[in-house]
Amino acid sequence: MIPTPQDESKKDLKESHTRSAIRRRLNSERSHSYLKDFVYGAIDGTVTTFAVVSGVAGAALSSKIVIVLGLANLLGDGFSMAVGNYLGTRSEAQQRDQARKREEQHIEKVPEGEREEVRQIFAKKGFHGPELEKVVDVITSDRKQWLDTMIQEELGLSLDGPSPVKAASVTFFAFVLIGFLPLLSFVVNLINPKICADPFWISAVLTGVAFFTIGALKAKYVGQAWLLSALETTGVGGIAAGLAYVVGAFLKDIVH
Repeated sequence: MIPTPQDESKKDLKESHTRSAIRRRLNSERSHSYLKDFVYGAIDGTVTTFAVVSGVAGAALSSKIVIVLGLANLLGDGFSMAVGNYLGTRSEAQQRDQARKREEQHIEKVPEGEREEVRQIFAKKGFHGPELEKVVDVITSDRKQWLDTMIQEELGLSLDGPSPVKAASVTFFAFVLIGFLPLLSFVVNLINPKICADPFWISAVLTGVAFFTIGALKAKYVGQAWLLSALETTGVGGIAAGLAYVVGAFLKDIVH
């Protein structure tokens, strides 16, 4: 977890910026956060599933129909989102690979032109004169460092990225796991109506709790006020569910 500014004390900052701590941090293998993929999948899974629940409830259809449509949406949309995330993340990786190959060709065919690009990049950073030429010489003496510099500084791309498979898996897992909450009360109602006589309102409460919790957890990682983040997420989900309920109620006479 990346600490937020509020979490870091002056003592922590000093300890993390000693020479040995900096060396360990810079030499350690980079790990990618999949928080975005989890939050994206969890929120979308909950929103779309509860939208189905709201629409069917607004049309006054049976719990069985809610479960069938909800599960179909959960698995179908969850897989679709995971595939979309996989392809998007993989496309970014392919873009980096293609950019690296292109820069390798440029260095091979027009090395002086590429050196000039490095020179102008670092001139903009405030280097000049012999100091600038030394920087250019150091960077261009190492082919990998030269390529990495062009990828980051000229093209504005990161050197590596998250695993497409992991990103897709996290999205699907979050979508299905959290997105199942709006259906839980309807499943219980189907098994034993006496335990859960009014599944829609219980579903609404569970969905609200899910939205609120996801928003609060997200805030811890991004440094946002937890209450604001929780209310923001709950509000967005509530609007989507409300629209679906209104549409279902409006079309109620058509399906009966």
